[in-house]
Amino acid sequence: MKSIVPFIILISVVVLVLGNKRFRDDEMMRAHHHHKKFLLHNSHLRKAPQIRVHLIPHSHDDVGWVRTVDEYFWGVKAQVEEGQYGGQVQYILDTVIMALEMDPKKKFVYVEIFFFMKWWNMQNPEKKKSVKNLVKKGQLEFINGGFCMNDEGTTHFEDIIDQMTLGHKFLKDVFNVTVNIGWHLDPFGHSSAQANIFAEMGFDAFFFSRVDYQDKNKRMEEKNLEMLWKPTGSEDNQGIFSAITYYHYSAPPGFCFDETCDNEPLIDDEGSPLHNIDKKALELVQYFKNMALHYKQKEIMHLFGEDFQFANAFKYFINIDRMISYLDRHPELGVKIFYSTPSAYIKEINKLNVHYEEKNDDFMPYADTANAYWTGYFTSRPKLKKMVKEAGRFLQTVRTLFALSQFSPTSKEVDQMRREMMISTYDLERAMAILQHHDAVAGTAVQYVTNDYISTLNKGVSSATQVKIFFFH
Repeated sequence: MKSIVPFIILISVVVLVLGNKRFRDDEMMRAHHHHKKFLLHNSHLRKAPQIRVHLIPHSHDDVGWVRTVDEYFWGVKAQVEEGQYGGQVQYILDTVIMALEMDPKKKFVYVEIFFFMKWWNMQNPEKKKSVKNLVKKGQLEFINGGFCMNDEGTTHFEDIIDQMTLGHKFLKDVFNVTVNIGWHLDPFGHSSAQANIFAEMGFDAFFFSRVDYQDKNKRMEEKNLEMLWKPTGSEDNQGIFSAITYYHYSAPPGFCFDETCDNEPLIDDEGSPLHNIDKKALELVQYFKNMALHYKQKEIMHLFGEDFQFANAFKYFINIDRMISYLDRHPELGVKIFYSTPSAYIKEINKLNVHYEEKNDDFMPYADTANAYWTGYFTSRPKLKKMVKEAGRFLQTVRTLFALSQFSPTSKEVDQMRREMMISTYDLERAMAILQHHDAVAGTAVQYVTNDYISTLNKGVSSATQVKIFFFH
């Protein structure tokens, strides 16, 4: 027994280290940025044709992981140790909205409607009117549109559709918008079933990040990071334009200006001894020109953001502004950068009539380095997975009973019963939507967060049980 203790400790340490390092293909990506053709010399840079880069400011806000959903929203335990941030979603939305209001050129995309609904319900009428105007003008764009960014390996298709419906209904009711972009940056591998669901939902495109490092390396060499995904067996061979994000879902290395990053700010004051804008601009130009070598067109897209970034949106935006301004003044460098959105990018590349390769199968299993397959979550926390599956089937039963209740003769008492049944049904719908998150049903959250998920689901089931009581009363 004693002989296996050191082994268990070693395995625990390895799991802890790998679990905390969620982006591990940095070395591979940097290897692609040593093309001799585009070294940092103006004489070489000026020969290349102009590249247009759509900058996509975003924040990936996990609906639970190492903090509970409420801790993430309110910013509780936002920094408990060096390098570990807990998320401050309310401040992300507060400062991003203010930054967009101050400058009509700025844009931002947001995904997790669970958090946005929570924030929205706290706003006064004046702020809500302002946000609606930002959405109408295209400065704030909702993409994906589900309650969360669902897992793709352990979820049931009905539950995926339900959580998407919950978010999309809110967006349609409040903003009269229909989401048309799929956005799965963090799920641990991607299934053809998910691509098929998005295609049948009428989405124009599907963007994602986590694919096997060998697959990504090959696709970069062959300029196939973008493709037409036609899942085998899909109705009428229906497909969807799909793209693997270039550098995970992060900003280019050295250009993260969030509070969680230690990159130096861009300084364009020529009188300052810290002036660095010339040097940093050439670094970014080299980066984008190397990036363009892996695409079939000179119109490319790059994300700026990461997990729970933009809590101080002004700091991030002002540095991007300086780089945009500098490159606008130096067109000879051959790179044009500007704020954009995924839908704007799709609109532009549709004009180019580029032929993309087809894909039919899954992007699974996912490995981010040699012998590091992210497959344990297929079976981890089996009791939680069983609870979610059973709660999902119970939800369908509850909905059936609620639908049948509509045939009862109308009366004051019956109408009140229907209202209570609707509320109870929504409680379980909301809980199930949260549990579809890629760190929830997947079983990859820490234990106390998993306990919170279980509590949320139990409360939803308990509330929905009242529907049975009302129906058979």
